[in-house]
Amino acid sequence: MTRHYAVFGTPIAHSLSPRIHAAFGKQTGIDLEYVAIEAGPEDFTRKLDAFAARGGLGANITLPLKRRAAELAATLGDRARRTGVANTLVRRGDGWHADNTDGSGLVGDLTLRQGLDLRGRRTLLLGSGGGARGIAPALLDAGIDALYIVNRTAQNADALADLLGDPKRVHARYLDDLPALGEFDLIVNATSATRGGALPHLPMSMVGRRTAAVDLSYGEAAIPFLAWARANRCHDAIDGLGMLVEQAAESFEVWHGVRPDTDRVYADLRAHTDSLVTAD
Repeated sequence: MTRHYAVFGTPIAHSLSPRIHAAFGKQTGIDLEYVAIEAGPEDFTRKLDAFAARGGLGANITLPLKRRAAELAATLGDRARRTGVANTLVRRGDGWHADNTDGSGLVGDLTLRQGLDLRGRRTLLLGSGGGARGIAPALLDAGIDALYIVNRTAQNADALADLLGDPKRVHARYLDDLPALGEFDLIVNATSATRGGALPHLPMSMVGRRTAAVDLSYGEAAIPFLAWARANRCHDAIDGLGMLVEQAAESFEVWHGVRPDTDRVYADLRAHTDSLVTAD
């Protein structure tokens, strides 16, 4: 019997998640259908309910719905409870159980695929929305040193710092503070601003000899930040494609109880996305 899954968000037409989960299903011999459903804050609840009524068993959640997904869930796993956002829902009885695989997906990609040692890294996190909330606890657990959260809206950066509950390591700052913050070993762009081609001014003084710059986006959305990273000679410039594949594998395991191999899927998607960017 075919099992039904979906990804919700807006915009969603570009999502690679259906392609990833189709590959995972083929690899593991699991008969599944995974579709992309366009949904915004105004119609997400209705569309999620309709999906459940049609027999939907699990869902991934992307921008801008991750916080709302956690609020709608009947139960929260530890990772969703700690972050206040969910990127993975699984049907349990008459309700949804929420989880978040973003942070473990990012750390897995950076440490295992990219070969980065995150321990002791002075880290800058740009953004404080659902993407930033999902990854910040995992970065702290991975052993980073100080975490500076910078956001256009001051109260949002403060709220995330308070949520993390680690005042010795976590500090909220604002865009105007960037020139005075010094060098960082890890800079993570978790903002959605670059989806429109806009990138806040980032001073060169933030870049040190081993700085890794990471964008949670991939494809065209990651180009402005990665171009800045390369122009300023960051040691590493990494997009979010590997994170996307790894968090998808974790969601797949939550739903099906089996962990798919990600290397071949990542390689195929890397060739696909690189060819699209080159063509543009």
